[in-house]
Amino acid sequence: MGTVLIVGASRGIGLEFVRQYAADGHRVIATHRTDAAGETLRALGAKPAVLNLLDEGAVVEFGEKMAAEKKIDVAVLNAGVAGPRGQAIRAPGGLDFDAVMHTNVRAPMQLIPALSPALIAAGGKLAVLSSRMGSVSSMSNTASWLYRASKAALNAALKTASIELGPQGVVCIAFHPGWVRTDMGGGSADIDVHASVAGMRRILAAANDSSNGKFINYNGEQLSW
Repeated sequence: MGTVLIVGASRGIGLEFVRQYAADGHRVIATHRTDAAGETLRALGAKPAVLNLLDEGAVVEFGEKMAAEKKIDVAVLNAGVAGPRGQAIRAPGGLDFDAVMHTNVRAPMQLIPALSPALIAAGGKLAVLSSRMGSVSSMSNTASWLYRASKAALNAALKTASIELGPQGVVCIAFHPGWVRTDMGGGSADIDVHASVAGMRRILAAANDSSNGKFINYNGEQLSW
């Protein structure tokens, strides 16, 4: 069994990743922000790590700690925020913009370089939790345009990372987890977290060089950027 890092593991999809990987006997490092979440993660068998992605210094410090890991077999960068919802094209406020872009884009771009040596040493897998809403080519409505922009930027960051890390043995994938019944997805969403995470884990387990730099649905469907 290997070492798995889940960034953004307090609830929903991230928590389910922890639950499934820990149940299979992996060593799991899981980030959270609250004491209660840390206790939940510890009870599942994970090693909790406090991380506030809006604190640039904290992200840098966490990245330095993870750089000391000899090997990371799987890193899942799951943390994300939705920001303002709605269909109208309205200028985002500065606080909303910073919260969405710093969490969804800046933090992964800080963490990926820091995690790279341990991923390379393991010949590991790097996954970012994106969204079909970040696909520019398939965009057909104006809902949540700040969130869309952040996920399009995250996709570009992941694709760029795949160009550098792929030849060094790291498979980099951007996932659309499906429309999942979580606090973000809502109660009327299509699938539950177990099905979403189980699907993504199957893809990660089978991923090889041909998977590098791809945008993939939880059910294995390749998506267009």
